[in-house]
Amino acid sequence: MPTVKLVIFDIAGTIIEDGGEVIDAFGAALEQNGLRATQEELTELKGASKRAVITRFVERQWGVADAGNAARIDQAYRDFKSELEGRYANGGVRPIPGAAATFAWLKARHILSATTTGFYRSVTDVILESAGWRETFAANVCSDDVQEGRPAPDMIFRAMEATGITNKVEVLNVGDTRLDIEAGKRAGVLGVIGVLSGVQKEDRLRAASPSHLIPSVAELPSLIEAHYSDG
Repeated sequence: MPTVKLVIFDIAGTIIEDGGEVIDAFGAALEQNGLRATQEELTELKGASKRAVITRFVERQWGVADAGNAARIDQAYRDFKSELEGRYANGGVRPIPGAAATFAWLKARHILSATTTGFYRSVTDVILESAGWRETFAANVCSDDVQEGRPAPDMIFRAMEATGITNKVEVLNVGDTRLDIEAGKRAGVLGVIGVLSGVQKEDRLRAASPSHLIPSVAELPSLIEAHYSDG
Protein backbone atom coordinates (compact mmCIF):
# COMPACT_ATOMS: atom_id res chain seq x y z
CA MET A 1 0.00 0.00 0.00
CA PRO A 2 1.52 3.38 -0.93
CA THR A 3 2.69 5.63 1.87
CA VAL A 4 1.55 8.67 -0.13
CA LYS A 5 -1.71 10.30 0.97
CA LEU A 6 -1.86 13.32 -1.36
CA VAL A 7 -0.64 14.01 -4.90
CA ILE A 8 -0.64 17.64 -6.01
CA PHE A 9 -0.69 18.29 -9.75
CA ASP A 10 0.07 21.39 -11.77
CA ILE A 11 -2.48 21.90 -14.56
CA ALA A 12 -1.18 23.19 -17.94
CA GLY A 13 1.46 20.89 -19.39
CA THR A 14 0.98 18.41 -16.55
CA ILE A 15 -2.62 17.17 -16.69
CA ILE A 16 -3.79 19.06 -19.80
CA GLU A 17 -1.81 19.43 -23.00
CA ASP A 18 0.12 22.66 -23.43
CA GLY A 19 -0.46 23.87 -26.97
CA GLY A 20 1.23 27.18 -26.27
CA GLU A 21 -2.01 28.83 -25.15
CA VAL A 22 -0.46 30.62 -22.18
CA ILE A 23 2.63 31.89 -23.98
CA ASP A 24 0.56 32.99 -26.98
CA ALA A 25 -1.90 34.82 -24.71
CA PHE A 26 0.95 36.56 -22.93
CA GLY A 27 2.55 37.52 -26.23
CA ALA A 28 -0.67 39.03 -27.56
CA ALA A 29 -1.49 40.92 -24.34
CA LEU A 30 2.01 42.27 -23.93
CA GLU A 31 2.13 43.46 -27.53
CA GLN A 32 -1.26 45.17 -27.17
CA ASN A 33 0.14 47.11 -24.22
CA GLY A 34 3.50 48.05 -25.68
CA LEU A 35 5.46 45.56 -23.57
CA ARG A 36 8.41 43.51 -24.74
CA ALA A 37 9.24 39.91 -23.87
CA THR A 38 10.92 37.10 -25.76
CA GLN A 39 9.52 33.61 -26.26
CA GLU A 40 12.40 32.28 -24.17
CA GLU A 41 11.57 34.58 -21.25
CA LEU A 42 7.92 33.59 -21.30
CA THR A 43 8.79 29.89 -21.48
CA GLU A 44 11.12 30.24 -18.48
CA LEU A 45 8.30 31.85 -16.47
CA LYS A 46 5.81 29.04 -17.11
CA GLY A 47 4.17 28.00 -13.87
CA ALA A 48 4.40 31.44 -12.25
CA SER A 49 1.49 33.61 -11.16
CA LYS A 50 0.18 35.19 -14.34
CA ARG A 51 -0.27 38.61 -12.77
CA ALA A 52 3.27 38.41 -11.40
CA VAL A 53 4.57 37.79 -14.93
CA ILE A 54 2.76 40.89 -16.22
CA THR A 55 4.11 42.91 -13.29
CA ARG A 56 7.65 41.78 -14.06
CA PHE A 57 7.59 43.12 -17.61
CA VAL A 58 5.77 46.34 -16.76
CA GLU A 59 8.30 47.16 -14.03
CA ARG A 60 11.21 46.25 -16.27
CA GLN A 61 10.02 48.63 -18.98
CA TRP A 62 8.86 51.61 -16.89
CA GLY A 63 10.77 51.12 -13.64
CA VAL A 64 9.55 49.72 -10.35
CA ALA A 65 8.33 53.05 -8.94
CA ASP A 66 6.50 54.52 -11.95
CA ALA A 67 3.13 55.94 -10.92
CA GLY A 68 1.38 54.49 -13.96
CA ASN A 69 2.36 50.90 -13.31
CA ALA A 70 -0.77 49.80 -11.45
CA ALA A 71 -3.03 50.86 -14.31
CA ARG A 72 -0.69 49.28 -16.89
CA ILE A 73 -0.63 45.99 -14.97
CA ASP A 74 -4.42 45.94 -14.60
CA GLN A 75 -4.98 46.59 -18.31
CA ALA A 76 -2.42 44.06 -19.54
CA TYR A 77 -3.75 41.45 -17.11
CA ARG A 78 -7.32 41.99 -18.35
CA ASP A 79 -6.13 41.61 -21.93
CA PHE A 80 -4.19 38.45 -21.02
CA LYS A 81 -7.25 36.88 -19.38
CA SER A 82 -9.41 37.67 -22.40
CA GLU A 83 -6.83 36.17 -24.77
CA LEU A 84 -6.35 33.05 -22.64
CA GLU A 85 -10.02 32.32 -22.06
CA GLY A 86 -10.63 32.60 -25.80
CA ARG A 87 -7.94 30.03 -26.46
CA TYR A 88 -9.37 27.54 -23.95
CA ALA A 89 -12.97 27.99 -25.07
CA ASN A 90 -14.67 25.78 -27.65
CA GLY A 91 -12.82 22.53 -27.06
CA GLY A 92 -9.41 24.02 -26.40
CA VAL A 93 -8.79 21.84 -23.33
CA ARG A 94 -7.14 18.49 -24.10
CA PRO A 95 -6.30 16.15 -21.20
CA ILE A 96 -2.87 14.52 -21.16
CA PRO A 97 -3.32 10.91 -22.33
CA GLY A 98 -3.46 8.66 -19.28
CA ALA A 99 -4.23 11.45 -16.80
CA ALA A 100 -7.78 10.26 -16.06
CA ALA A 101 -6.53 6.69 -15.52
CA THR A 102 -3.93 7.98 -13.07
CA PHE A 103 -6.58 9.89 -11.11
CA ALA A 104 -8.74 6.74 -10.98
CA TRP A 105 -5.75 4.67 -9.80
CA LEU A 106 -5.09 7.13 -6.98
CA LYS A 107 -8.74 7.23 -5.95
CA ALA A 108 -8.94 3.43 -5.83
CA ARG A 109 -6.07 3.47 -3.34
CA HIS A 110 -7.59 6.26 -1.24
CA ILE A 111 -4.88 8.73 -2.25
CA LEU A 112 -6.20 12.27 -2.56
CA SER A 113 -5.54 14.41 -5.63
CA ALA A 114 -5.33 18.21 -5.72
CA THR A 115 -4.25 20.88 -8.20
CA THR A 116 -2.15 24.00 -7.91
CA THR A 117 -1.78 26.46 -10.75
CA GLY A 118 -0.51 29.86 -11.78
CA PHE A 119 -3.93 30.40 -13.37
CA TYR A 120 -6.61 32.53 -11.77
CA ARG A 121 -9.88 31.01 -10.54
CA SER A 122 -12.22 31.58 -13.47
CA VAL A 123 -9.98 30.03 -16.13
CA THR A 124 -9.14 27.14 -13.78
CA ASP A 125 -12.85 26.45 -13.45
CA VAL A 126 -13.25 26.56 -17.26
CA ILE A 127 -10.42 24.05 -17.71
CA LEU A 128 -11.62 21.60 -15.07
CA GLU A 129 -15.21 21.81 -16.31
CA SER A 130 -14.15 21.24 -19.91
CA ALA A 131 -12.04 18.24 -18.94
CA GLY A 132 -14.88 16.76 -16.84
CA TRP A 133 -12.79 17.00 -13.67
CA ARG A 134 -14.86 19.25 -11.41
CA GLU A 135 -15.38 16.41 -8.92
CA THR A 136 -11.98 14.74 -9.36
CA PHE A 137 -9.87 16.77 -6.96
CA ALA A 138 -10.11 17.25 -3.22
CA ALA A 139 -8.78 20.81 -3.62
CA ASN A 140 -7.97 23.25 -6.43
CA VAL A 141 -5.61 26.06 -5.45
CA CYS A 142 -4.93 29.06 -7.70
CA SER A 143 -2.16 31.64 -7.50
CA ASP A 144 -4.64 34.30 -6.39
CA ASP A 145 -5.57 32.15 -3.36
CA VAL A 146 -2.16 32.70 -1.74
CA GLN A 147 0.24 35.51 -0.95
CA GLU A 148 3.04 34.27 -3.19
CA GLY A 149 2.95 32.10 -6.29
CA ARG A 150 5.68 29.71 -7.36
CA PRO A 151 8.49 29.14 -6.63
CA ALA A 152 7.15 29.86 -3.13
CA PRO A 153 5.54 26.75 -1.60
CA ASP A 154 2.37 28.58 -0.51
CA MET A 155 0.00 26.80 -2.93
CA ILE A 156 1.29 23.39 -1.84
CA PHE A 157 0.70 24.23 1.80
CA ARG A 158 -2.77 25.57 1.00
CA ALA A 159 -3.63 22.33 -0.82
CA MET A 160 -2.43 20.32 2.19
CA GLU A 161 -4.52 22.45 4.52
CA ALA A 162 -7.60 22.11 2.31
CA THR A 163 -7.28 18.32 2.16
CA GLY A 164 -6.43 17.82 5.83
CA ILE A 165 -2.97 16.41 5.15
CA THR A 166 -0.57 17.72 7.79
CA ASN A 167 2.55 15.64 7.15
CA LYS A 168 4.57 16.85 4.16
CA VAL A 169 6.30 13.48 3.82
CA GLU A 170 2.97 12.01 2.72
CA VAL A 171 2.78 14.38 -0.28
CA LEU A 172 4.01 14.24 -3.87
CA ASN A 173 4.16 17.37 -6.02
CA VAL A 174 3.98 16.89 -9.80
CA GLY A 175 4.67 19.51 -12.48
CA ASP A 176 6.19 20.26 -15.86
CA THR A 177 8.24 23.39 -15.06
CA ARG A 178 11.31 24.45 -13.12
CA LEU A 179 9.08 26.54 -10.86
CA ASP A 180 6.91 23.51 -10.03
CA ILE A 181 10.01 21.60 -8.99
CA GLU A 182 11.42 24.49 -6.97
CA ALA A 183 8.11 24.97 -5.13
CA GLY A 184 7.98 21.28 -4.23
CA LYS A 185 11.54 21.32 -2.95
CA ARG A 186 10.89 24.42 -0.86
CA ALA A 187 7.82 22.74 0.61
CA GLY A 188 9.93 19.75 1.66
CA VAL A 189 7.46 17.17 0.38
CA LEU A 190 8.25 13.47 0.05
CA GLY A 191 8.71 13.54 -3.72
CA VAL A 192 9.03 16.24 -6.37
CA ILE A 193 8.13 14.72 -9.73
CA GLY A 194 8.91 16.42 -13.03
CA VAL A 195 6.98 15.49 -16.17
CA LEU A 196 8.16 15.99 -19.75
CA SER A 197 4.73 16.73 -21.22
CA GLY A 198 5.07 20.52 -21.07
CA VAL A 199 7.10 23.14 -22.92
CA GLN A 200 10.25 23.10 -20.78
CA LYS A 201 12.86 20.62 -21.94
CA GLU A 202 14.43 17.72 -20.06
CA ASP A 203 17.77 19.45 -19.46
CA ARG A 204 16.01 22.45 -17.88
CA LEU A 205 14.00 20.25 -15.54
CA ARG A 206 16.95 18.05 -14.60
CA ALA A 207 18.89 21.17 -13.64
CA ALA A 208 16.24 21.86 -10.98
CA SER A 209 16.98 18.43 -9.41
CA PRO A 210 13.56 16.75 -9.18
CA SER A 211 13.25 13.52 -7.21
CA HIS A 212 12.19 11.79 -10.43
CA LEU A 213 11.54 12.75 -14.04
CA ILE A 214 8.92 10.83 -16.05
CA PRO A 215 7.40 11.25 -19.52
CA SER A 216 3.93 12.14 -18.23
CA VAL A 217 1.45 11.60 -15.41
CA ALA A 218 0.46 8.34 -17.12
CA GLU A 219 3.64 6.83 -15.59
CA LEU A 220 2.93 8.09 -12.08
CA PRO A 221 1.24 4.91 -10.74
CA SER A 222 4.24 2.74 -11.62
CA LEU A 223 6.59 5.34 -10.11
CA ILE A 224 4.61 5.37 -6.85
CA GLU A 225 4.60 1.57 -6.69
CA ALA A 226 8.35 1.43 -7.33
CA HIS A 227 9.54 4.25 -5.06
CA TYR A 228 6.79 5.35 -2.65
CA SER A 229 5.15 2.13 -1.51
CA ASP A 230 5.70 0.23 1.70
CA GLY A 231 5.15 -3.01 -0.18
